Amino acid sequence: MAPAPDTSTLGELLPGRWSIKATNFPMWTGGARRDPVIEYGIVRADPLVLADSVQFVDHKKGATSIVGVDRLRGDRFVWRGKGRLSLVTSTWRVAGAEGDAIAIRFEKSAVTPAGVDVLLREGVDLPELRTWVAEDPERLGITFEEFAGLTWLDHLPGS
Repeated sequence: MAPAPDTSTLGELLPGRWSIKATNFPMWTGGARRDPVIEYGIVRADPLVLADSVQFVDHKKGATSIVGVDRLRGDRFVWRGKGRLSLVTSTWRVAGAEGDAIAIRFEKSAVTPAGVDVLLREGVDLPELRTWVAEDPERLGITFEEFAGLTWLDHLPGS
């Protein structure tokens, strides 16, 4: 399996907007929430702290966002929500990255299961992303079994 990006490069890799293209995370696979985009911004470079905003369309509420802060601890980020989610935390890491594609691995938390997301930098057009990942999912740090369990969000109704 390809090594995850070095923690010293995460501050260069992550800032910007990323579209979630594939996932096994139930929040995105049920169809009630669509078009998820994650935006990362640098709050502090050393130690690395990111501002984190997840925007999506909720079928009941319309455009919605979840805002938090990610603090790098070793090779993982600890996310803490803001506002009414301030008591919620989760842990994640970049499993792998190549070009404008990354995979993020989430650990099980008190409110979410473990999961994997495949993201593509917003504005990048890679129409054969699914085929590209299928050819060698390990380049993004995911296994063939994980790849087989992904839901590709462009194939969900309403996408």
